[in-house]
Amino acid sequence: MTAPLVAEIRAALREAADPSLAPGQQAYMKSAMPFLGVRVPEARRIARAAGKDATPAELIDAATELWDGSSHREERYAAMALLGLRGLEADAVVVPVIDHMVRTGRWWDYTDELAHRLAQLHDAHGPDTAALVREWSIDDDLWIRRIAIISQLGRRERVDAALLAEVIEPNRRDAEFFIRKAIGWALREYARVSPEWVRNYVGTHELSPLSRREALKHL
Repeated sequence: MTAPLVAEIRAALREAADPSLAPGQQAYMKSAMPFLGVRVPEARRIARAAGKDATPAELIDAATELWDGSSHREERYAAMALLGLRGLEADAVVVPVIDHMVRTGRWWDYTDELAHRLAQLHDAHGPDTAALVREWSIDDDLWIRRIAIISQLGRRERVDAALLAEVIEPNRRDAEFFIRKAIGWALREYARVSPEWVRNYVGTHELSPLSRREALKHL
């Protein structure tokens, strides 16, 4: 039986859809799953408005149902947005849901969006989240490794540099484009607040040309 919150979000997404946008969105994202034609910020807004008074348990259930039962990609964007609502945004209960979404979504738009939830968990549950991303950094799934590498994006001065180096280390020689790009991205962002650390790291560690180029982009 579909939860009322899920039904409300699905109906609102379809009401907001512009079908003329859908083919371009699907082509850009190289998605097998079709789009309704709702821009990502609007899909997030719809989910947040619908879920603002829901309990954490209701949000988890709705996010999982939207994700697993999705027929269009915007339903998955809405599902991820529910995980960032007040009362749930820094609760470790979201970890299994993030794990499930990353492993089943298997693409950069999902992984990169969910990384924001891990950044909040680093702030709220530092030691446990650090242990989690260390474990994920050596996972067989490249998308789990990617989210471990970029899990501190946006933390600026709060970035744990030693942890960043730890999660990069087992992935430095990985030939996968999305891993190399993630390494460069994480280093480039940290360079905005600690350029000397990043220069030193790049100068003393073997990195792919892509990772190195991205890391030093603004230095």
